[in-house]
Amino acid sequence: MSLSQIQKQIDDTVQLYAKPYWEPLSILARITEEVGEIARILNAQYGDKPLKKDESPDELSGEIADVMYALFCLANREGINLDQPMQDCINKLLTRDKDRFDRKS
Repeated sequence: MSLSQIQKQIDDTVQLYAKPYWEPLSILARITEEVGEIARILNAQYGDKPLKKDESPDELSGEIADVMYALFCLANREGINLDQPMQDCINKLLTRDKDRFDRKS
């Protein structure tokens, strides 16, 4: 599924609501909250702050998906199709940054 197909699926779903998209700063706050949840999971797994004894860990995959969903909502709200910008991002790695990082032998 392409990014634009995912964006359309999200848009089709949220158009059922009276206010399909939040204001950009509210979406950014949501993204920040979700990134914080990723940070909490990783800090519990690899960092110095373990979960409390009575807490169960959240799924990292679900929290990453929550961030992506909020980013798609922001892109949709701003009328941005992410297919080409994502390809441009990948192309930077393949061209501009191709010799920047050590490669496997």
